[in-house]
Amino acid sequence: MRPVGKVTPTVVRSRLSAVNRRTVLQSAGVVAMTGLAGCLDGVQEHFGLQGVVPIEIENEADNPYNLQLEAYDTESGRQTYEESFSVTPQVRTSPQHLERTHQRFRIVRFDLDDEPMEVREVSITSETQLVTILLSEDDLVVDVDRGEAPGNETVTAPESPVADERDEDDVVDEEIDATNARGY
Repeated sequence: MRPVGKVTPTVVRSRLSAVNRRTVLQSAGVVAMTGLAGCLDGVQEHFGLQGVVPIEIENEADNPYNLQLEAYDTESGRQTYEESFSVTPQVRTSPQHLERTHQRFRIVRFDLDDEPMEVREVSITSETQLVTILLSEDDLVVDVDRGEAPGNETVTAPESPVADERDEDDVVDEEIDATNARGY
């Protein structure tokens, strides 16, 4: 039989060394995670992980409208996004997000006879935070929010005295012809 005095310090030492090991391992884990957290921005930048840009569409009109959303890479011209759907009256919806890269984003609104009614085009950059599309009976407004970065833009119908003298079909045809001339 062992003396009681020697057993007690062994048990205490055993518990202390287990606690110390756990503390050391926890500390090492925290240091490793902190080090990785500082590198995430560099990893995202290196591998091109830019994130996503949410899109919100609100139809304030009394009629449903069909929309076609397209995005094209600015460098290659390759199509990076395509969605088509109908937006019911007095509804807010959020389609699939865009990639947060440099691209041209094009919105086409169709009338009730599925004829192109309006076309808007905006630029998406790595600073873009949100794209909001507002439909009303007589206008299509696209608002691009770039957060604190310069270059926030809102695109509405072209405002020129010549446009007021033309028939609305002529304006839509010219917008479509101009778009086709750019190679879309």
